[in-house]
Amino acid sequence: MRPRIIQGDDQIGFYWSTPTGSPTSLQALVAVDDEPDRLMATHLEALDDALIIAAGRFGEVLGGGRPPADADQRDGLVELYRTLDRLCLEFATAQELTGFGVDLRAGKIVGTAALFSIRARLPLDLLGPAPFDGELDDPSIGVIGGFGEFHHVDPDTPWKGGRWVVRTEAGQRFPLTLAMLFFDSSGVNKDAARKEHRDALQAVVTAARSPAADPLTVSCAVDWLLYDWLMAHREDPDSAEIVFPKGYEDDAALVVSAAATSVSARATFDPGLLGLIA
Repeated sequence: MRPRIIQGDDQIGFYWSTPTGSPTSLQALVAVDDEPDRLMATHLEALDDALIIAAGRFGEVLGGGRPPADADQRDGLVELYRTLDRLCLEFATAQELTGFGVDLRAGKIVGTAALFSIRARLPLDLLGPAPFDGELDDPSIGVIGGFGEFHHVDPDTPWKGGRWVVRTEAGQRFPLTLAMLFFDSSGVNKDAARKEHRDALQAVVTAARSPAADPLTVSCAVDWLLYDWLMAHREDPDSAEIVFPKGYEDDAALVVSAAATSVSARATFDPGLLGLIA
């Protein structure tokens, strides 16, 4: 007998079961299975199916069309983000254990799952502040002239992250996103911006392992940078499907590791995630 996936009719997501029927995790299975690649492929396929079901059930809320209708829907969003977080972390941990590479399909699916998790936490007020929150100027209506720049919170402490801002000649700093740079700005070197953003996200992921890194600050930093990247790399403005431009296929691995870094950081203080990194 083989391990199998368990998912009830009304269940959000799924979990793995051993051949004898005991609940387990993907990383526990791949450590002893003769065909870990099959298990990981099955995990991704089931996660993709779970995302389709979640989009049908929570799509309007995840898309920002309306807030949760009632307490039951809020509870559903809590279960959704915690389940997706667990499944993303299981895949990332199993990938690290096996040494298998992260292909585009894995990056797309885990990226969409991470985006759903962030969008599910947004109406629940479970997202921490973005870098420089409360420190930037409020833009007025109309076109703003200035220079799009990536600003680090503290260049000597990369796990604190950073964000894009518009710096005007008068010295004001206005909020900016990677998507705005790509699609609403002129004279932008998109490849350079994409690389700078990628390097900043990678720096947070790497520095998050430091004993000095504060988990709450790390989670805020990586969530913002990952969310900003994902929103700028959707197939279209109405889609949650993530695309990787030609020549940037290696970014799939970063998306997976960034999603896992966020979950690991939040698992130190989110009661619903406690035990995931034990």
